[in-house]
Amino acid sequence: MPEISISKTASAGSVESSDCLVTVTPADSIEIDYSGANKKIFEKRTEAMTRAILAEYSVTAGRVHIQDQGAIEITLRARIETAVERALEARLP
Repeated sequence: MPEISISKTASAGSVESSDCLVTVTPADSIEIDYSGANKKIFEKRTEAMTRAILAEYSVTAGRVHIQDQGAIEITLRARIETAVERALEARLP
């Protein structure tokens, strides 16, 4: 699969309680920015999950900002995948 970089900004989710807002933007390399009340507890886990999702989509460049409001892991994964898919939409055949 070819290497892919994010070429447009896209987001998914909200800043409501128990959700998260994920925004994907263009960048020269993989950059992950995680913020939330429990950053010290969940940042490493969320970064590892984000890198795995980006690898599944063959994304090698892009910035992912996650504003976590207490989302459970399945919600985080869904929001990250949706934001990436929206950012890549123009590239799909």
